[in-house]
Amino acid sequence: MSQDSLAPEDPAWLAPGDPGLQALAAPEPSERPDMWPAGLNRAASGELRLHGQNLVALLAQQHGRTPVFIMDMDDFRKRARAWREAFTKAFGKDNAQVYYAGKAFLCLGLARVAAAQGLGLDTASSGELTLALASGIDPLRVGLHGNGKSAALLHQAVSAGIGRIIIDSLAEIPRLQRVLDALPQAATVPVMIRLTTGVHAGGHEYIATAHEDQKFGLSLDPGTHAGLCPDDSDWDGHYAVSPADSPALAAVKLILADDRLELVGLHSHIGSQISAFAGFAAAAQKIIEFRGAVARETGYLVPEIDLGGGYGVAYTAATPPGMAPHEIAEKLYRAVQDACEQHDQPLPAVSVEPGRSLVAPTTITLYRVLNIKDQPVGTRLDGSVVYRRYVAVDGGMSDNIRPALYDAHYTATLANRLSAAPLVATRVVGTHCESGDIVVRNVALPADLAEGDLLAVPMTGAYGWSMSSNYNWFTRPGVLGVWQVSGDDTDSASRGAIPETKETWRADWLISGENAEEMLAHHDPAFRKYLWTHPVIP
Repeated sequence: MSQDSLAPEDPAWLAPGDPGLQALAAPEPSERPDMWPAGLNRAASGELRLHGQNLVALLAQQHGRTPVFIMDMDDFRKRARAWREAFTKAFGKDNAQVYYAGKAFLCLGLARVAAAQGLGLDTASSGELTLALASGIDPLRVGLHGNGKSAALLHQAVSAGIGRIIIDSLAEIPRLQRVLDALPQAATVPVMIRLTTGVHAGGHEYIATAHEDQKFGLSLDPGTHAGLCPDDSDWDGHYAVSPADSPALAAVKLILADDRLELVGLHSHIGSQISAFAGFAAAAQKIIEFRGAVARETGYLVPEIDLGGGYGVAYTAATPPGMAPHEIAEKLYRAVQDACEQHDQPLPAVSVEPGRSLVAPTTITLYRVLNIKDQPVGTRLDGSVVYRRYVAVDGGMSDNIRPALYDAHYTATLANRLSAAPLVATRVVGTHCESGDIVVRNVALPADLAEGDLLAVPMTGAYGWSMSSNYNWFTRPGVLGVWQVSGDDTDSASRGAIPETKETWRADWLISGENAEEMLAHHDPAFRKYLWTHPVIP
């Protein structure tokens, strides 16, 4: 491979100490606070500290293994509060609601803190719904998503009395009606309709969710719904469904025709990792336009719209910071107001569903360095060999699948010390049996990096643990929550269920890391007898 064959963005040609490597180095918490937990800084002695606690000592005290997710719970609490206050200020207390998108990361402790800050919880499975309800949140502040909800899941949601079920297909309506037939005493069920607005925004193809050629939502374009609506004989009446109706309008009419269902809103989610606001404004226009069409066709003015989530964040220094909650709220208010004025409508209530933008910066993952090797990847014009340094750590795609799945880019920094050594172009990789098992594709790390050093990867609070797996029979890491408990922070209720302590900080396992023996025995009881005489090294 010649130098010319190396990709222009590939830093492999950079020699150790090259000034260009500095652009690949992870920014310090003080330089890019949007990328790190708010309570994290680097001590003068060199190690990273969270709320004043040395991360290495914190791990030892908690008997923790690496890899491990470490989450600043105070940061999450403050971010949740900022989202709620921003939308309350922009839209008014009674006209705005923020739902935390639990798919990003959800556990009981986090759910309780979110609820204590006035956020609702957005769920997308029986497991997430069960966890949300177990947190003690008011069920009316829980929503249920999903493009393929089973009758059992709908039964669970109706029985719990949750605040909104987001209808994703025409077939879901008769399925929900059959569930209600079996629950004659159930209260009226509030539902929203998820619209496919045709607005394509966001990053990777797999996380763009509002263009037509994908699985989510009901189209606004006229089209067939044969076999998905009741027989023609049931179509007469005030809310008659016409074959010329769009699937979205057909869903509206079917819901309005059933007194057991209450259409409380229209929903849109246009994608993820969206950095430009224009997509949200376009989606607001589409929803308000459809809201007017519903009112003209049926006489019913839908009271609420939900503009979803998808607000982008920065994973590396090459990306500017994402929009702040107050900026998002103010821009959404103007977009909705402009659309309502254009279509001569009163303002609806508005809800949003931040996930990644709320939780990603609150968490880092700590990895321990295992092996270091320099691999030849090409030659320069002068004939010298180009090497890339590969650093293998004790985790990988089982705790963060996003680099392999989405080609997501992260960064990393030395966590346990400072180094004055020259920087080296490095690829941080995991220890799974996949060449695509990459943790950080391109980063500059010190040349004296050694076995046993700790690397911190920021921005792992979203879609890290929640998408983790037992691939290669790896155990899933634990999630360690750290709280600051100071004399000037007396609002204990806003912190959620935090035990009293005389310390200025507290650390608790939000999710315990898996034990290898327990994992093997749980998945296959046949292992249990073997493990009695052949214990697994932790």
